[in-house]
Amino acid sequence: MGAPPRGGLDQNGGVTSRSPDSPPSPDPAGTSPGRARQAVDRDILRLAVPSLGALVAEPLFVMADSAFIARVGTVPLAGLGLASAILTTVVGLSVFLAYSTTAAVARAFGAGRRREALARGIDACWLALAIGLAAALILLLAGRPLLVLFGPSPEVLEQATIYLRISAAGIPAMLAVQAATGLVRGLQDARLPLVVAVAGALVNIPLNAALIFGAGLGIAGSAIGTVIAQWGMALVLLVVVARAARREQVGLRPHPGQMAAAGRDAVPMFVRTLSLRVVLLAGTLVATQLGTVQLAAHQIALTVFTLLSLALDALAIAGQALTGRHLGARDAPAVRAVTGRLMWWGVGGGVVTGVLLLGASYVVPALFTPDVAVQENLRAALWVLMIAQPVAGYVFVLDGVLMGAGDAPYLARVGVINALVTLPFAGFVYVSGWSGPWGLAALWVACTLIFLIARAVTLGLRVRGDAWMRLED
Repeated sequence: MGAPPRGGLDQNGGVTSRSPDSPPSPDPAGTSPGRARQAVDRDILRLAVPSLGALVAEPLFVMADSAFIARVGTVPLAGLGLASAILTTVVGLSVFLAYSTTAAVARAFGAGRRREALARGIDACWLALAIGLAAALILLLAGRPLLVLFGPSPEVLEQATIYLRISAAGIPAMLAVQAATGLVRGLQDARLPLVVAVAGALVNIPLNAALIFGAGLGIAGSAIGTVIAQWGMALVLLVVVARAARREQVGLRPHPGQMAAAGRDAVPMFVRTLSLRVVLLAGTLVATQLGTVQLAAHQIALTVFTLLSLALDALAIAGQALTGRHLGARDAPAVRAVTGRLMWWGVGGGVVTGVLLLGASYVVPALFTPDVAVQENLRAALWVLMIAQPVAGYVFVLDGVLMGAGDAPYLARVGVINALVTLPFAGFVYVSGWSGPWGLAALWVACTLIFLIARAVTLGLRVRGDAWMRLED
């Protein structure tokens, strides 16, 4: 089967066909190696560059909150870090709404079944809203007891509780954005998520500043502003998806049976994501025990890590969309070509971000907080993160390729194994009695560098074979 027409969602919500200037599908067998590599690179960059902008815009929400709240005080910043650990866990555990949707939509779109692609994405959006509502209710009722489990001081607990309870109202919107974004990217359109993400981040910054400082609401103002921006983003994406569905004569009502099937299919991806979150939560738990200064520095370092991770993850998104599309079109050589080039781009991108991080480690700490002790601890964590970047680039692109191939069961199995390998190292830091910058650096070696190396080994072994490349029937 030849490569299907390319397209996405136009500004009126319609599914567009391939434009004359769209880059061609890679055809390693029919062109010279140099031209084939250039074609693959163009395909990757067509999706990765706008995805990079969208992904970098997303952590600006937390970065803006962190920067503003750091000016309020170290205790509110520590409270923000603790509450953010819970929120990002809830949202992170639901990332299958984006990843599974991208893969499923891309495979249907690659096989020429556009209406099916849209229908799958719409069911994912309904599933996202349902999960988001349930999660919000759980956090409202059990948020404070969850925070208490981390053992924070009473002052930090109070600040974290305020932020968590207000932010719970934005969870349905956050999950709806994930599902709608997965649908759009599965249709090979990365520009619309970029526009929405950038607009949301730009609105969030002055809104938070006005509520935190102008209205004097402190950490509550930060949460309120972010919730408003999140719902604005969700409504824009859902309106565009609804217009596309009407144009293609696809119904908008939910299909409980298909939603349940999508939920069952997403269980392996949930397990995979849960293994990642367990390691991140273990890191936050250890940082809490190291002290308030270390927890505050850990929160900022996590924000920087998220920014860099999502920047590299832009390549993974390209891998998801392209792998799913080419497998849907039964084009195994194209899948191999994309995988090979993505590995090169991932490692190279990790080297570049590592060099940038080395320079940023002398500037970023002072931008986030005036507390010298927090700055010193943050710098130690950033140096560890710098070393980990090339490994992270390799891991993220292979993760994306296997997601696009629908290889979630394997990702779930090795995710559990990798977490079990990593947690003893975090436990060692917990009981070691280390403190200060050295203690926080050791924590980042355990929960970041060692974890990434374990993932690199398991993912690299998988892509060396062919079992993960299941072509569309």
